[in-house]
Amino acid sequence: MQASYREPVDVRPAEPGSWDDVAAVMGERGDPARCFCQYFRLRGQQWSAATRETNRRDLRAQVRSGDLPPGVLAYDDNAPVGWCAVAPRTAYPRVLASPSWRTDHPDAWVITCFVVPVGHRRQGVAGELARGAVEFARTYGAQTVEGCAVDTAQASGVSSADLYRGPLNVFLDAGFKEVGRTNPRWVLVRRTL
Repeated sequence: MQASYREPVDVRPAEPGSWDDVAAVMGERGDPARCFCQYFRLRGQQWSAATRETNRRDLRAQVRSGDLPPGVLAYDDNAPVGWCAVAPRTAYPRVLASPSWRTDHPDAWVITCFVVPVGHRRQGVAGELARGAVEFARTYGAQTVEGCAVDTAQASGVSSADLYRGPLNVFLDAGFKEVGRTNPRWVLVRRTL
């Protein structure tokens, strides 16, 4: 079972005033700083043409829009320590087209990625984010939340970069159930609210 974070973590929606916190969690290097959680929002040529700058601009616009926040942030004493992208399935064209995400719940919400900066990993932040994402989705009327988790027991040598979808144990500890596998590594999980 995943341990709880060492201190109480406050998980909040990424609302218009939180862009600086989102940018801080994404950092300046690595996959989060290149992707800015746009991978599942783009497909094919759109993704191929995307740059770090366009992805950053697009996530900033999503956060600042005042519409549905594109995810949740975890805070430790008002310092941002994690991010989780969660939205209705229809917000993610890549999810809609992917065989890993086939489901009989077309109106489900989907958790697509986690970002926990070095220094805050292995402390339960991802678990807090998963639970916070479920509560966030519930407040917007979601009846089902899904994810495509990484089964680390079936994928030896998984790098931290490859865990962006979330380890299976994080989802299971947050009340999700396994509902299918497209291969030993990818596990479709679901939580009914």
